[in-house]
Amino acid sequence: MRIRSFVLLLPILGLLSACAATTSNHRKDSPPVDLQKISQELPDEQLLDVWIELFDPGELPTKEKEALGLSKEIRAAEARYMPIHLRAVMEKTGYWGAVRVVPYNTEGAEVLVRGLVLDSNGEELKLQITAEDASGRTWFKKTYRGEVDPQVYDLLRGNNDSFQMVYRLIANDLATARNKLTGEEITAIRRFAEVRFAADMAPDAFAGHLERDKKGNYQLNRLPAGNDPAFKRVLLVRERDFLLVDTLNGHFENFYLEMKEPYKEWRKARGLESASLREVKKKANTRKALGVAAILGAIAIEALGGPNTRAATGTLRDVMVLGGAVAIKQGMDINAQSPIHQAAIEELGDSFTTEMKPMVVDVDGEVLELTGSAEAQYQQWRELMREMYQAETGLLTPEPSLDG
Repeated sequence: MRIRSFVLLLPILGLLSACAATTSNHRKDSPPVDLQKISQELPDEQLLDVWIELFDPGELPTKEKEALGLSKEIRAAEARYMPIHLRAVMEKTGYWGAVRVVPYNTEGAEVLVRGLVLDSNGEELKLQITAEDASGRTWFKKTYRGEVDPQVYDLLRGNNDSFQMVYRLIANDLATARNKLTGEEITAIRRFAEVRFAADMAPDAFAGHLERDKKGNYQLNRLPAGNDPAFKRVLLVRERDFLLVDTLNGHFENFYLEMKEPYKEWRKARGLESASLREVKKKANTRKALGVAAILGAIAIEALGGPNTRAATGTLRDVMVLGGAVAIKQGMDINAQSPIHQAAIEELGDSFTTEMKPMVVDVDGEVLELTGSAEAQYQQWRELMREMYQAETGLLTPEPSLDG
């Protein structure tokens, strides 16, 4: 009878052993990526300027455990931080002219890069990147993903980011796409960028030069005459626009430098807290499972053993039931720690909301102040440039028709 009871207990002991087994929660770092660089300096006529829009912050995860410690404020800050870091990586390749970060819906880029943050939680970064040129042709639309162990943040040096491999992959793909262009295509892209800026600044004079098909690609119906004074003037306005964008980039750079250290610490803490939370839940589930298994074992002895077995194992069954109840209680106590970890993570994101400082500009001797977000300031600037251009050339933007 004792042998029979022992045999009956074997599956239960196996269950206890399985519940007690633990596995590592550490993530594997994504493999390193080498940055593709030019072997010799490119002539100016082969360099295209790149504008990187402020990233779309995307949506936060809907599942509570995945959204833990994330906030719209943090994600909005990341959407400004990431394109600035991408710019720094791209500038090291030598393939590009000026690389600038710009607000949303900025017209006139030779190459435009857009980013959507799909996920960013300290342990994983997932971005959707779209690149297109001024002709409207899409170079690529790809999703990039990287994983790191939170411990990697202690090893960061210089200007490297914990997800440097993601930024290098993006920069490499952009360089590869650029290298497929012919000299004639590069020249055409520049012309498209100029005319699109002109059409945005003075649609009554230049919109007819462009035509866009159903796929979003542009065609040049005709180029402005080389001696067209209106077009010469709009190119001067464009140069002035570049200066304003460079000033904005100075603000973005200051924000990037101020955010860099606290952002690194936030991502590290968020990753470690998430790993701790997973470990807490794992231990809680293990202990509760052990408790349930112990109680089930006691019940099995009671139900399957004979009178002699029940009498001989009475103390053992009592210990198993009591121990099982204690294990379940410990599991519940560990679960109660979860809100503590959640609160610790959520407190990390309190100071990440940022606003642009007012920008003072001089427009033909008149000092004006631009206020609001980067997008609002740049929109105000564009309106000022349109008004100045119209006043100097006499070309007015048509008013919208009241007849619809």
